[in-house]
Amino acid sequence: MISFHSETSFELTNSAAVVAWLGSIMSQEHYTEGEVSVVFCDDDFLHKLNVEFLNHDTLTDVISFDYSVGKEINGEIFISIERVRENAKEFNQSFDAELARVMAHGVLHYCGYKDRSKTEATTMRSKEELYLQQRPD
Repeated sequence: MISFHSETSFELTNSAAVVAWLGSIMSQEHYTEGEVSVVFCDDDFLHKLNVEFLNHDTLTDVISFDYSVGKEINGEIFISIERVRENAKEFNQSFDAELARVMAHGVLHYCGYKDRSKTEATTMRSKEELYLQQRPD
């Protein structure tokens, strides 16, 4: 089950369609859906998680904590709505497209994709693009 929570005033308007889309990504990657929480927050909230759990003193748009067991995906995806808005402007994307990208990004990490090296990041971006073409409007 995929659920959405908010530490800000942001609310996802098309949650049923997004749940189906994220579940489809998992299925296409040959994983099953377990318990996944997507938490919308602000920069301060995500920065604190980044420092406390990952020892990174930087702003980021998304952090995923993976609790998967085998091929069953379980985890928490934290998304800074502030970073998504800024990145959408910077990359000349709509807010909805950028939000979809970071949600897909979090799920793809659970499917084993990394983005530390240039090659890994290129593969991750390619997968994001593939699934963004399938996203709900």
